[in-house]
Amino acid sequence: MAPMALHDLDIARRATPRRITELARDRLGIADEHLVPYGHHKAKIALPYLQSLHDRPDGKLILVTATSPTPAGEGKTTVAIGLADGMNRLGHKAVLALREPSIGPVFGMKGGAAGGGHAQVVPMEDINLHFTGDFHAIALANNLLAAVIDNHVHQGNALGIDVRRIHWRRVMDMNDRALRHIALGLGGPAHGVPREGGFDIVAASEVMAVLCLSSSLADLKARLGRIVVAETRDRQPVRASDLKCHGAMAVLLKDALAPNLVQTLENNPALLHGGPFGNIAHGCNSVIATRAALKLGDYAITEAGFGADLGAEKFLDIKCRVAGLQPTAAVLVTTVRALKMQGGVALDALTRENLPALEAGLVNLERHLHIVREVFGLPCVVAGNHFVADTAAEHALLRERMAARGVPYAVSRHWADGGAGAEELAREVAALCGQHAPRTPRFVYADDDSLWDKAAKVARQVYGAAQISASPEARARLAQLQADGWGHLAVCFAKTQYSFSTDPKQLGAPTGHTVHIREVRLIAGAGFVVLVCGDIMTMPGLPARPGAEAIDLDDAGQVTGLF
Repeated sequence: MAPMALHDLDIARRATPRRITELARDRLGIADEHLVPYGHHKAKIALPYLQSLHDRPDGKLILVTATSPTPAGEGKTTVAIGLADGMNRLGHKAVLALREPSIGPVFGMKGGAAGGGHAQVVPMEDINLHFTGDFHAIALANNLLAAVIDNHVHQGNALGIDVRRIHWRRVMDMNDRALRHIALGLGGPAHGVPREGGFDIVAASEVMAVLCLSSSLADLKARLGRIVVAETRDRQPVRASDLKCHGAMAVLLKDALAPNLVQTLENNPALLHGGPFGNIAHGCNSVIATRAALKLGDYAITEAGFGADLGAEKFLDIKCRVAGLQPTAAVLVTTVRALKMQGGVALDALTRENLPALEAGLVNLERHLHIVREVFGLPCVVAGNHFVADTAAEHALLRERMAARGVPYAVSRHWADGGAGAEELAREVAALCGQHAPRTPRFVYADDDSLWDKAAKVARQVYGAAQISASPEARARLAQLQADGWGHLAVCFAKTQYSFSTDPKQLGAPTGHTVHIREVRLIAGAGFVVLVCGDIMTMPGLPARPGAEAIDLDDAGQVTGLF
């Protein structure tokens, strides 16, 4: 009888994590007084200590991105973790910088974001649940601002806020479709002014995006003050600073701004901090955590949400532009399964070898490769994330096609074998970094381009579109923002991650399509304008059988059913 496969949680529990204070001291040179421990295996690194590293030279920044997401799975997070373990096995000092998971999807259908198999960060249960309370602090700061807005209107509305144009929504870190659209202030004059409102998930809050793009407490407070929450009756912006609320919000967030230190299964350091929504925001961990990884390691390994089109573009055009980050190389993750699906194979047939379908699906990989190398100018390694049903012929085909384009290809078996399974990838990445110096990426657009031109350039150069269009309301809003002095901001597309087009069913590498902008949102504190295309939900719902049904406590008080 074949042995029963271990779940991710079983593998994580069999690990032997080091005390986080010992790991910080021995691996990173951080003394105990610069840590704020949360138990034995996780801690925050004090901001004054990180500021003291300012003059230390930076390591090399490696971005892990991927082909278009499919139900077959790609595995950016597991590859990033496996790569860090593999590089440390080879004697390099590599530090991870990843996003924190959102609790809502853990109890829904997406699952966690602490990796999987033998490429995980631990303590896995803590990371996927409450962790160090960062998401709760963000929710409190967001909802404090919401309460202050409604109280201001109730107390006489001295700023003249138009209750029809209050943009700020409440948040909670749980999937709940019933809260997407609600009525507020019902029950008579003592209970506030009636108006429509709603809830988003915490990851979609602008406060999350602000925290992740802030470089210091002072920058955090300034960005919070710039958040535009509503408009007056004569269409003037109302900011959090006008409500005198941004200082109190900063108080709630002062501890959350410090990055969290944990470790991989192989006791290598990992910074997990922040988790902005991959669609409505920029989908990257915090600037502070990335800068810390650069100062603490010879290599800093990070990832961006979704594929190179929706994830790497935002990482480079928004995060790198704001923070002055200079990546050295990228790792483009793909799987044989995902490419066969891009080539037309159904999900239930992916375990059978199919070289023609793999060949057909290569167009998706090639488009993402073009974005990384030609649009942004980054050298790249393609990582074939190995699944058990993959065949040698399939990986040989990918290696051959990549070699013809002058791109290194490495099969990574980190999920099954941990860092040892990622050594081939680690060698290729180290070699590529040895050939190239850190560089400012070639941004898709310039700061002084108009918002419309920025959107058009991203659509054409990244999504392969022929043009953009916009609803009359969206076109008018863009023109208004441009006229009101917001044209210098970055643009952030909110669209399906499953296709280069706005149709999630259009796989491969479509060209000549039109990217239609339905709605425009000003995210002034974070510093970008969101362009909503299609139906993007900022408050997910639960599936017919939510993950919560399987999650429980056993008689010994241990969590069960968590992956």
